[in-house]
Amino acid sequence: MNHSMYSADRRTHLKIVVIGLLCATLVAAVGIFARIGNLDLGTAPLVKAGQPTALSGRLPPIR
Repeated sequence: MNHSMYSADRRTHLKIVVIGLLCATLVAAVGIFARIGNLDLGTAPLVKAGQPTALSGRLPPIR
C-alpha cells in the first residue's frame, strides 16, 4: 500500500484515475436523469414586502 502520491506506483495512479472517472460519470448521469415535475417559476404571484402572507399547497415531486 502506498501512502504518498509521490511514491505511488503506476497501478495506484491508475486506480485513482479510474475511480475519479467513475464518480464523475455517476454525478453526470444523476444530473441528466433528474427531473422536476411541472414546476413553473414564471407564474408565481408577487408579494409586497412588509405584509404577512400565508402559503398553501404542495411542492411538486422531484423524480
